[in-house]
Amino acid sequence: MKNWRFWLGVVISLFFLGWVLKDLLPELDQFWIALRTANYWWILPGILVYFMGVWARAWRWHYLLRKIKPVPTRVMFPIVAIGYMGNNIYPARAGELLRAVVLKKREGVAISASLATIIVERIFDGVVMLAFVFVNIPELSRLTGGSGVVGTISIQQVAIWGSILFFGALLLFLIAAMFPQPTQTLVNWIAQRFLPKSWREKTMGLTERFLSGLAALRSPVDVWMVFLTSVVIWLFETGKYWFVMHAFPFQVSFFALMLMNGIVNLATTIPSAPGYIGTFDKPGIAVLVAYGVNVAVASSYTIVLHIALWLPITVLGAYYFWQEGMRWEEAVEVAE
Repeated sequence: MKNWRFWLGVVISLFFLGWVLKDLLPELDQFWIALRTANYWWILPGILVYFMGVWARAWRWHYLLRKIKPVPTRVMFPIVAIGYMGNNIYPARAGELLRAVVLKKREGVAISASLATIIVERIFDGVVMLAFVFVNIPELSRLTGGSGVVGTISIQQVAIWGSILFFGALLLFLIAAMFPQPTQTLVNWIAQRFLPKSWREKTMGLTERFLSGLAALRSPVDVWMVFLTSVVIWLFETGKYWFVMHAFPFQVSFFALMLMNGIVNLATTIPSAPGYIGTFDKPGIAVLVAYGVNVAVASSYTIVLHIALWLPITVLGAYYFWQEGMRWEEAVEVAE
């Protein structure tokens, strides 16, 4: 609560929520009607498909870590769920650190090594999200200023700059993974000359463990396997968008929902209040409005989808965290 980043996220979330409310006010009656008449049974198969994606995430993490320590996917799944819970209720994606801490407690894997694999996951996720956007580049012509999106050119620019960022990061990690010894030597040289003496040993040790977490990127086969698994993960998540859509009176293509998934997940990289409040909702509504969906229906669908994405995995993650017998303060102490 004392962290300025937390309050910055809250302010940004309030801005996006205010933007949603401003657009929705003229259609507020239709919004409540859409919520009352929705067929919420469609959420159940959506949750099932979503958890299949979470299992695929657990398998991907197992695959990335297997050269450090082979941990079965069934062991990884609860830890991944705990990470989701942490991301959903704590600021600054603290769930990523939380699952690294739980993995250390359970399996003795160094936090810096597991964090390296988690960062690799996030880079591949960003690459796939951008792929979802680029696959639908022709559809971006539908996104006009009237849809509530900044505009087609702006979104294309975001996709281009996002590509530079994520592909640049991926290239950097691939180079570090393929040439671990030169990378370690470079870090040691920088540490010896530019860091205070008290930080040098710790920095060099962290770098060594971090580079061990990149072992899976040293093989082109492994890189392709991680990429393909990431595509499967996000197709499962788009499947949840598709099932929840059937609860509401509109239809768009699966490719349109892929575009929505890509845009909203890129938008959630913006700082926000825990749970991506506002930064998920406004872009999602805008994409659907661009496809001709009424703003009231688009808003009701997006908000219900957001809750359906947030609640089940958060409850499951909280249950697994309770089973670990840990408190957040203890996790912070282990991380330190």
